[in-house]
Amino acid sequence: MSLPFTKRLREPIKQGEITSSVRIWQTPRVRLGGRYQLDEGHVEVTGLQEIALGDITPALARAGGFAGVIDLLKIARHGAGNRVFLVTFVYQPPEG
Repeated sequence: MSLPFTKRLREPIKQGEITSSVRIWQTPRVRLGGRYQLDEGHVEVTGLQEIALGDITPALARAGGFAGVIDLLKIARHGAGNRVFLVTFVYQPPEG
C-alpha cells in the first residue's frame, strides 16, 4: 500500500498547506492511521471516505494542490479503478 504524491505537491504537503488527496482506486490502497513514507518523513492517514465523482468540487481540487477538477482527475486515477476516495492526512517530519 502506498500514497505517492507528484513532486510538485510534496513541499506544500510538508509545509501543512495540503492535507487531503482525492484518489480513484478499485479498493482503498491506504488504511486509517497508516503511515506512508514521504521524503525523509511520512504522512499519517487521518481520514478515508468514499465519495461520488460529482463530490469533487473546484474548491476540493484546489485544497489538494490542483488548479481545478480536470487537473486533479488527470493525476487521481491509479489503474482501472472507478471508486473515488477522499484521503485526509497530516505530515510528520522525521524524528530526531
